[in-house]
Amino acid sequence: MPYAVEWPELRTLTRDADHVDVKTVEGDVTLREFLAGLISYEPGWMRFLYRVRAGFVRLLGMRQGELPSAAGLRPQDVPFTPGEKLAFFTVAEAEEGRYFVAGTTESHLSAWIAVVAEPGRFHVVTVVKYHRWTGPVYFNVIRPFHHLVVAGMARAGVAPRAGRARS
Repeated sequence: MPYAVEWPELRTLTRDADHVDVKTVEGDVTLREFLAGLISYEPGWMRFLYRVRAGFVRLLGMRQGELPSAAGLRPQDVPFTPGEKLAFFTVAEAEEGRYFVAGTTESHLSAWIAVVAEPGRFHVVTVVKYHRWTGPVYFNVIRPFHHLVVAGMARAGVAPRAGRARS
């Protein structure tokens, strides 16, 4: 079922998606600052969930690599060039101050995180497309945790950070 979003930059990405959700937060930071805070969010409970995920994906016949850490990511180090890496995501497209789209593909699904910036507001869009039978099985098991993780990441994007430098 197609999912319509109001942002033209995301229409193609969401057209054949199996799952789309949007979390919106308000804050007075730049898009780069927001992305640095969002991707740097690594509380202990989230790292624990990633270790639990490793066991679950093995049950589904898949493997999980090490979770790349982005702790301490600085706004000026957030890549906006397609093809560059941001943690385990690869930048698909981005426009400074307006939006950012990055994705990752595994054997069971492809996932994208997109951020659309408006004055004082950020919309974090998650898009998932399933591969094989393991995609919906995997995602429906982790879905409640997905919502907690993405909501926490979005809040971290607008949270005050020590040493935050405007860029």
